[in-house]
Amino acid sequence: MFNPIKLGSKNFLSSLDISCEEFLHILEIAKSFKNKDLNIKLKEKVLGLIFDKSSTRTRVSFQVAMSRLGGTTVDLNPTTSQIGRGEPIRDTARVLSRYCDVLAIRTFKQTDLEEYAKWSSKPVINALTDLEHPCQALADFMTIKEEFLDFKDVVLTFIGDGNNVANSLILCGAFLGVEVRIACPKGYEPNSSLIDKAYEIYENKNLLKITNDPNAAVLGANVLYTDVWSSMGEENQKDEKEKVFKGFTIDSDLVSKADKDAIILHCLPAYRSKEITDEIFESHKSRIFDQAENRLHAQQALLSCILQ
Repeated sequence: MFNPIKLGSKNFLSSLDISCEEFLHILEIAKSFKNKDLNIKLKEKVLGLIFDKSSTRTRVSFQVAMSRLGGTTVDLNPTTSQIGRGEPIRDTARVLSRYCDVLAIRTFKQTDLEEYAKWSSKPVINALTDLEHPCQALADFMTIKEEFLDFKDVVLTFIGDGNNVANSLILCGAFLGVEVRIACPKGYEPNSSLIDKAYEIYENKNLLKITNDPNAAVLGANVLYTDVWSSMGEENQKDEKEKVFKGFTIDSDLVSKADKDAIILHCLPAYRSKEITDEIFESHKSRIFDQAENRLHAQQALLSCILQ
């Protein structure tokens, strides 16, 4: 059994805000919580949730995680607070710092998240921005570790839009030394500056591959991962993207080219017959609901380390 240690960085705005050692420590703590080998009570601690975007898994997993730690949650969104009436971030952040012990923020711009962190005297967690989804990546790699025990020789292939999830997988793969392949249509590649950062971190530059060929990307892969083609805020691009992303659906043909023991991941919600077929979603290879459950354990571990 491991006990939580305080993280070196106050905030968790990016996957790169923690070291490889801290990342692995959080996964061990999460495993202990999941196995019910660890019971930590952070009495009277309060988590503030600021959600500019709709959410199911992130919202509920953070609330349950904080409850299991013995704390409470204050749920804020633009329709029920002054945030929606245009109160400056710097004012909201300073006020909530007087009430809460930690803030988890789900918003559009990474710069807005950074503005909260600048003015908040309490830790700020990235619960999703358009640039990164680091909490999701914690659960993803926890699920991979459960399946393969470690990350040695694991090949992770992400097929679809080079979005925030793809960005976080790339960054985590870089410091973990995991081979990450991203297959997306031309023009939909992940953020170029984050790709550059990842290449700077990777000891073996050949472990990161960005391609427009999903068939090549899945060859021998151990993990096949996808997400919706149109993220929140991109609903007006839905029809256009469905045409562009033809051939990027995880189906039985693509899965047959991967390793015979490959697993399937999806961060949900899923649009079956679009980015993934119903057959593959429901197959014995799917670890999608284990992955969803691990959001709870990973975030409980993250909170316990931040609030120590």
